[in-house]
Amino acid sequence: MRGKGRYLLAVVAVLLGMASGRAQELKCDVEINSQQIQNTSKEVFTTLQQAIADYMNTTKWTDAQFSANEKIECRMYFTITKYADNVMSGDLQVQSSRPVYNSSYTTTVLNFKDTKIEFTYQENEPLVYSETTMESNLTAILNFYAFMIIGLDFDTFSPKGGDPYYEKAANVVRLAQSAGESGWKAFEDTKNRSAVLSAFTEGNTSGIREILYDYHRRGLDEMALSMDKGRAMVTKTMETLKKVHEIAPMSVCLSMWKDAKLDEIVNIYSKAGMTEKEKVYDLLYPIYPTEQTRLKKIKEEEKDF
Repeated sequence: MRGKGRYLLAVVAVLLGMASGRAQELKCDVEINSQQIQNTSKEVFTTLQQAIADYMNTTKWTDAQFSANEKIECRMYFTITKYADNVMSGDLQVQSSRPVYNSSYTTTVLNFKDTKIEFTYQENEPLVYSETTMESNLTAILNFYAFMIIGLDFDTFSPKGGDPYYEKAANVVRLAQSAGESGWKAFEDTKNRSAVLSAFTEGNTSGIREILYDYHRRGLDEMALSMDKGRAMVTKTMETLKKVHEIAPMSVCLSMWKDAKLDEIVNIYSKAGMTEKEKVYDLLYPIYPTEQTRLKKIKEEEKDF
């Protein structure tokens, strides 16, 4: 089964640090929305979309061996709001998901909107991958999110399984910071790419990675065997989330978790007892007080999940 296969893959990759396969890791859907750009040919956006899709789906990002059905499903949705002299700017919604063991259900792992996207691109320009040099701000952005997607995914299958890929993402950040590109500077923005990386690698918010493993591997994956046992582990992760909030209430990882998981959490507790529902509500409300409408649904009567 796909989920079990990737769990074993993550363990092998972490323990051995290497594998012999060549299958690519990502199955990435790319879309570019250029509706706000008027009086210019749309062909450049068409070629850019294809170039990014080819880059994401053909670059070999790791040494790990993936079979075709183990590729990480992800999506990149660019909204271009300005375009002049080959410079494009706008935002990027990045999403990824992974299968839940022994079910047909897939769960969102990453759902993040990067609002500081700016890069230079000429029509039909080749996108060149390099781990050691800054080829362009566009490829740096793509590299960063590829490694974050992979790191997060591996974290859901084994404890701290994403370490090698966060290190690669950190190298991308260092190269981009040295080049002076926008969206990368440390402490400049609480939700830029530097802040996203720090949220998953700095000690004060490292609990979010513990949550990634416990919630997915020991929570969701367990539900096929025991709904109550799996849901109890999900509840435990909400307690860890509360600790992260107490230490770093403004960390971007908290909003990232909300955007990826809040609706799913509401559904998970639809079949729980009222005591459990109220406990989870009380844990989440101080973290996400502006989400009261959605959080109240946790305490509603049972629904199908």
